[in-house]
Formats: sequence, structure tokens, C-alpha cells
Amino acid sequence: MQLTSDRAGLQARLIAVTHALVSDDPAARFGVAVSGGPDSMALLYLAARAFAGRIEAITIDHGLRPVSADEAAMVAHWCAGQGIAHRVATPDTPPVGNIQAWARTQRYALIEQWRLAQGIDWIMTAHHADDQLETLLMRLNRGSGVGGLAGVRGRSGTVIRPLLGVRKAVLQQLVDREALPHVHDPSNADPRFDRAALRAALAGADWLNPEAAARSAAALAEAEAALDWSVVELAARHVERDGAQWRLDRTDLPREYLRRLILHMLHAAAPDAAIPRGDALDRAIGAAQVGGQANLGDWLLRGGSVWTLRPAPPRADSQKVPQPDA
Repeated sequence: MQLTSDRAGLQARLIAVTHALVSDDPAARFGVAVSGGPDSMALLYLAARAFAGRIEAITIDHGLRPVSADEAAMVAHWCAGQGIAHRVATPDTPPVGNIQAWARTQRYALIEQWRLAQGIDWIMTAHHADDQLETLLMRLNRGSGVGGLAGVRGRSGTVIRPLLGVRKAVLQQLVDREALPHVHDPSNADPRFDRAALRAALAGADWLNPEAAARSAAALAEAEAALDWSVVELAARHVERDGAQWRLDRTDLPREYLRRLILHMLHAAAPDAAIPRGDALDRAIGAAQVGGQANLGDWLLRGGSVWTLRPAPPRADSQKVPQPDA
């Protein structure tokens, strides 16, 4: 497959996709999340020209590698030469648990704080078509449904990802041709991380087309939005609260709608509770369809002519009275 990194074409594509995601507002201001890698440097380069005078940049230095401060300084130096306002932010909490999950949480929290402080409307990230393909395959391997296979969304809240249809190799060609400074994070090739291991496995799979996968993910995202819309309509007609319980009075629906309506009831009943999915949810639906019942976390789903969702009774072991010490 021939790849083209024509700057004018990429710039026009960035403008078109951005306008499709957030409309054409000439006053909108954009923040670009820049790690210093080739993808984010390419995005910053294109955005600064596509939306001149409306771009700021931020780099999050997680402090996980000795050279991370130098990499952030590299981005800052380039931005200064281009007249682009740039901020380096660092987490104020030490790493805990899953390092990649911690870094992602810290990154988005710091970016959002900066966005609000700067009065920026939208944050751009440099997720591209190869990222999307990797995400789809990882989720397919976990048995994800429509929502999961929709992959990385083009827009999530105030975060937009206008390069999802562009190959990583195209972005690398651009930074090479324009001599943009950039670095390669060694963790992206560390086989201890699932995504890096998958990336290495895909390296020789030329028959896979990331751009086509990105189009499929976009189609699935539209299907997911359509399902969400119709579930709201169904819930308005067939779900109601009855005291401490919730009732679903129509159950002759495709299983996917039943899943989503139960999740709708669970969210309405306990917005902050962990929502069970996958096999646990399917088992509960199967039990309800034959008139039985099943626990979903702290809630009990009971079948019949009308399905009900109510707080589960206390477990037997939680009712035991502690005995005094002998």
C-alpha cells in the first residue's frame, strides 16, 4: 500500500476531520497533548498551521525514565521557536499499581486541569490508524461487543483524535521530511506490555489494513451511538422505578437490548457502582429468561412476566453475629 505524507493533504484532512468532530468554530482553541514522539510532533506541526494562533501544547513528564525531562525540554524548545505556548506538567503522586494505567490517569487529569485553566475548548491527541487496529485486536481477543469494538473514539468529552484515519508510517515520514525533533519511547517496544507485544506481532502482517480497520471502528461507533439512542427510547417506555426496585415490562427483545436495558437500570439505581458485564450479565439474563433470578453485584435481577431489579438481600455470612472472645 502506497503511503503519502503530503503536508498540504494531511493539513486539509486534519481540518476536515476536526470540523466534523467539533464543528467549524473560528473561535475554538485547541490544546495538543505532545509527548515528543513522532506522532504527537506531527500532530502539533499540522495543527499549528491548520489553526494558526489557536493552538497551545502540553507535555506530561511522568518522571518514569531518566531522559523524560530532556524530552519535555526538547518539545518546549521547539514550541518556543514556533511561537507556540507550551506547558510541562508533572504528576504530584507517586506511581501505584499498573504503571501504564496510572500514567494514563495522571496524564488526562493534568491535561484537563490545564485545559480549564487556559480556557481551551478541545484537546487533540495523536492516536492514529495503527493504534486503532491494535485496540480492535486487543478487544476482539477479550471478547468485546459492539461498544468495545468501536475502538478509540474520535471524540470523548473534550478530547478529540483527528488522526485516527492516518497511518503511523505517514506521520513518521512527515516528521522525517520536515526535520521535526522527536524521540522514540522504549516502552512502546517493551514486550512486557500487551500492546507492545501485539505491535511486534503485527509488524510483518502487511495484509492487515489499519486504515480499513479504522473505518470499521468508526462504523461500529456509529452503530453503538444508534443503539444507545434506541435504548433511551425503549427505557422511556418500558423501564420504571417502583419503590426500591426497578421494573422492565418488555422482555421479548434481542439480547443486546436486554443487556443495555439492564445496564441502564443498574446505572439509574447505583450510578457509582461497578457495573457487571460479560459472562456475569449474560448468565443473569439467561436466568431471568426462564423465570429465575441472579445476582449482579449488590443487586438481584428476577425474571417473570416483568423483570425486576432490586437490592440483593444480605448474604448469610454477613448476618452472623460476632461471638465474644473466650
